[in-house]
Amino acid sequence: MTELLPSSRVSSTALQREDGFELLCALAGAELAPQRLERIGNWNLSTLDWSDVLRLAEHHGVLPLVARNLIGHGCDGHGRGLPPETQRSLRSAYEANLRRSLWFTAELARIMQHFERRQLRALPYKGPVLAQSVYRDLGLRSFSDLDFLISPADFERAKQALAEIGYRPFADFTPAVERLWLRTGYERSFDGAAGKNLIELQWALLPHFYAVDLGVEDLLARAGRTVAGGREVPCLSPEDSVLVLCLHAAKHLWTRLIWLSDIAETLRTQTIDYSLVFSRAGALGITRILGVSFWLVKNVLRAGLPQSAEEMIAADPQVPALGSEFAERLARGAVYDFESTEYFRLILKLRERRGDSWRYLWRLVWTPGAGDVAALRLPEALFPLYRIVRIGRLIRKLL
Repeated sequence: MTELLPSSRVSSTALQREDGFELLCALAGAELAPQRLERIGNWNLSTLDWSDVLRLAEHHGVLPLVARNLIGHGCDGHGRGLPPETQRSLRSAYEANLRRSLWFTAELARIMQHFERRQLRALPYKGPVLAQSVYRDLGLRSFSDLDFLISPADFERAKQALAEIGYRPFADFTPAVERLWLRTGYERSFDGAAGKNLIELQWALLPHFYAVDLGVEDLLARAGRTVAGGREVPCLSPEDSVLVLCLHAAKHLWTRLIWLSDIAETLRTQTIDYSLVFSRAGALGITRILGVSFWLVKNVLRAGLPQSAEEMIAADPQVPALGSEFAERLARGAVYDFESTEYFRLILKLRERRGDSWRYLWRLVWTPGAGDVAALRLPEALFPLYRIVRIGRLIRKLL
């Protein structure tokens, strides 16, 4: 991807950082294909600013993968010639992440046991479940919280169940605001004795205004089973995992390499019925989102794709153009204000059906968000006026 920046205009520092990013792309996988190993073997690792590379790897969530692939668990690493201090830093980072992941995994098992006692259906995803089922190693996937999908009707019971084992909502909402948020939002964060924002209860995958109506009830009904922390727990079906991971990456505009790695490793390790994936994506109007995700996996990570994914990319001429745009933004570390007009415009470009685009715009304008509620306190009877607050705030962003 070095061709994305004209060499005549790039400083040596920028070139080195770009080279470091390219190395991270090659290393961001649990099992590297021969072509990626060859790329790594051809790198002159002594020319890199390793403090900068390690910071970049942490930002992209791939530091544990970089550590395992460069220094291995013993003598199987591919980072010959690494400075000793860099080797120590990498080993320390991997071990610290493994300890944190083991704690989260034990906590996941404890929470799921408590939910089951209360006869609460909850579907853990990402986090330890993804690390064990896709990466096959808890130390290879970093995460800072536990995510649970629940039915909206079960939110209050789940909130009470978490309170019984020491978790409290990160933000205090009045009952009226909580009811509004259950209709227009999608998640609530919870703090525990070990820190803030450790748990997320999610009753939808995306806020209402995204206009992607993939119901949690459907995901719960199709769930499989896996083992985490020595306990059998529900998990997303392989087909739903592909949809959910692509949606999550798209919501964040693919700004971190780890989200591409999650998709690539899921495609590599899971037995997937692609006809089901593409059928569900078509019904939801997110075929383009899947296509861009697959394009980035292929062209940024240079990971292999199944033929059906290649055909999906080829079917939409907008996919390569959008993929190139997001790849360039990813390489230069672009950041976004997720309430900015630029962000909303980019999300709009990802919808392939005109009807979905109009639904997205309509909901974007009319659906109050947390910022709108925080901007003005209203009694519940006047909550419809939050739509006016919403419009006013959007207009100010345009000016």
